[in-house]
Amino acid sequence: MADIHGSCDERFEAVRDSLTKSLDTKDVGASAAVYLGDELVVDLWGGYADAERTRPWERDTITCVWSTTKTMSALCVLILADRGVLDLDAPVAAYWPEFGAAGKENVLVRHVLGHTAGLPTWEQSLRTEQLYDWPAMTRLLAEQAPSSAPGEVGAYHAITQGYLIGEVVRRVTGRSLPVFFAEEVAGPLGADFQLGVSPEDDHRVAPIIPAPSRAPELLSRGEGNPPVPAEVANTEAWRRATIPSAAGFGNARSVATVQSVLACGGEVRGVRLLSKAGCERVLEQQFAGVDEVLGLRIHYGMGYGLQGRACSWGGWGGSLVYVDLDTRLTVAYVMNQMVEEGPLGDERGLEILMAAYEGLTNTA
Repeated sequence: MADIHGSCDERFEAVRDSLTKSLDTKDVGASAAVYLGDELVVDLWGGYADAERTRPWERDTITCVWSTTKTMSALCVLILADRGVLDLDAPVAAYWPEFGAAGKENVLVRHVLGHTAGLPTWEQSLRTEQLYDWPAMTRLLAEQAPSSAPGEVGAYHAITQGYLIGEVVRRVTGRSLPVFFAEEVAGPLGADFQLGVSPEDDHRVAPIIPAPSRAPELLSRGEGNPPVPAEVANTEAWRRATIPSAAGFGNARSVATVQSVLACGGEVRGVRLLSKAGCERVLEQQFAGVDEVLGLRIHYGMGYGLQGRACSWGGWGGSLVYVDLDTRLTVAYVMNQMVEEGPLGDERGLEILMAAYEGLTNTA
């Protein structure tokens, strides 16, 4: 049986059991965290940080969470909108004039958040290393014509969304998205999540372990995106890059700490980042239907997938964050062993989530 470390409120012992089971079967190293309101009721980790199982997964181990990163980028936009610095209903070109070229003058900020901007991929074939050139990637998107009318077609912007969001944030604030996130979100909350890893933290990174049976590249069904093999997450170039859709590094505690802001009406542990109304905006539906890239029926809100009055998103291979605004529950799961058993990964994160809801029944 796997050794589990950390703390767990007795009401949520089912989460400990679920993580233990996962580490005994599918996982190598993993962490799980649950907030009930602004109380951290589950903070668990276990297993190993490397495939050879020689380095224990520690309290401060971090790893690439792939598209769970998108929730961090979206939260930054919601914060700026709540401050009145940015209008979600404004054209992207209002903040980034060059973006208005090639028929994109009617693409709104909310279209980018809702994956309906018509820019799910780049037009031309690109190499992986080109992703590390922010000015070039954003210039190409600014020059490109949309593949669909703004707001009409749901097509998962797997990699492009982060560049679109990040450039808007840069134009509005004068700061890159990683700097804005560090200074305005992670720093005030004391959350150990980074959009690009600092060199001094390299020793804490658990390398990604590709799925044994897997798609060879990140959302390879999105033609036009450069190839992103899972192993690229273990390179220094990826760790240093600004790729706000997929290159965030953290653990379950840090993911849940940041996203619990939405579950708590915008203020957690004495830090207010949003008004209550600002939090509610995440639930404004932007698209409902079959996503042309994912091939799945989905409801998109402002940067998150929607399930009633809950919002969530996950990362390639298994990581997950889920925020229930009514029960004030926030659940996160982060691991290094990728598993692919379907279009959206596997069931490990879902089992952690269901175990957390079981804990809620013990609080009544």
